[in-house]
Amino acid sequence: MIAAFGTDGVPAKPPTVYRALDFLEKQGFAHRIESLNAYVPCRIQGGAHRAAFLICDCCGAAREFEPGLEAGLSAAAEAGYSVRSLTLEARGLCPACREA
Repeated sequence: MIAAFGTDGVPAKPPTVYRALDFLEKQGFAHRIESLNAYVPCRIQGGAHRAAFLICDCCGAAREFEPGLEAGLSAAAEAGYSVRSLTLEARGLCPACREA
């Protein structure tokens, strides 16, 4: 791997596309699916929310849904944790792949 350096000898910043994706994620327009190392557009409107995905192990489709995580967050608060972000990834087979 070849490292890219700017004219001042400092390593170059990440490509513009990654900065753009980071911006979109921070603004709530996109989510990063960690296990797939991929970004997807946010499908749930209405401001900040916790990201949750159903991911098909066969075709790779990812579907966003609204998680019911209040009990887990309450348990975290009772234990003194301050949860900053939470992403749920559930893996399995989508309806089309289950029938195939």
